[in-house]
Amino acid sequence: MKDFDLITLGEIMLRLSPPLNKRIMRDDVFEKYAGGAELNVASGISLLGLRTAVISKLPNNQIGTFVKNRIRFNTVSDDFLIWDDTPNARLGIYYYENGAYPRKPSVVYDRKNSSFNSIRLDEIPESVYSSTRMFYTSGITLALSENTRNVATEMIKKFKAGGALIAFDVNYRANLWDEATAKKTILEILPYVDYLFISEESCRRMFAKSGTLEEMHREFCRDFPNIKLIASSEREVISPKVHSFTSLVYSAEKDEFFTEPQYKEIDVVDRIGSGDAYCAGVLFGMLKYGDPKKAMEFGNATCATKNTIFGDLPVSDFEEISKIIRAHQATGRQSEMDR
Repeated sequence: MKDFDLITLGEIMLRLSPPLNKRIMRDDVFEKYAGGAELNVASGISLLGLRTAVISKLPNNQIGTFVKNRIRFNTVSDDFLIWDDTPNARLGIYYYENGAYPRKPSVVYDRKNSSFNSIRLDEIPESVYSSTRMFYTSGITLALSENTRNVATEMIKKFKAGGALIAFDVNYRANLWDEATAKKTILEILPYVDYLFISEESCRRMFAKSGTLEEMHREFCRDFPNIKLIASSEREVISPKVHSFTSLVYSAEKDEFFTEPQYKEIDVVDRIGSGDAYCAGVLFGMLKYGDPKKAMEFGNATCATKNTIFGDLPVSDFEEISKIIRAHQATGRQSEMDR
């Protein structure tokens, strides 16, 4: 039995946001949150009931301690956190402003030269590579710097050799790297990937695929027979505060697609981290049940629910998500209060 069901690698950041509907350039108050794509995924899966850990590097100061406490609060193991004691140690920051139609949400990044960018393979114990059922990272980690790209690529190979499944979210960010570099790098790691998360836009633009989303999923699996499952979210943005959401999951092993009706007109409080919550739900469904249909249902429910919660990190447990799935699948009148 492995010590962990899932271990992730990624940068953890400090998010500063003005109170709801206020502006970065005018308000004097910021609320602080910890978050980061890979931590968000580890947190979501842990809250659903599995054992997770995150590998990251933090400044050894009060801000780093704040982040460590958030990690523990979300029941994620901090066993593999690396502490940066150098004079230049810092946590990356981003400022996020909620949108209100017709004004879109906006982000300002201040993450250059953060401690995570100095992470080294020799800081990570060799025992970690045989300690988990699955390893997860994203294109954000690959994009941050040449160093993080090399470290993440070597870790993918080491976890694979240690018997772990590899899950990867393309999660392309144009402000971090160009599509040509992203495509070249991702093509190098795809032969190791078992579960792939990729948007329809990345399929078409970055990988120059065409046809329906179903046809593109099948083509990926023909090109890379190691890929067992591909998932693509399908978000309809009606306004910054109203979204509808579903997804398409393809099981290459079953040669079968799974989807369901949208969660319609979600009351969006904070969309940050909702894509990561989707990845968490899908991976939980596969780790817990080995069932791509359940994976799709948990992914859609965790994403829809995270949109209704402030901050990057999810707060929903297995009981709440299970109720939301049942309610989504039910017909007829439902109670308006959970009591």
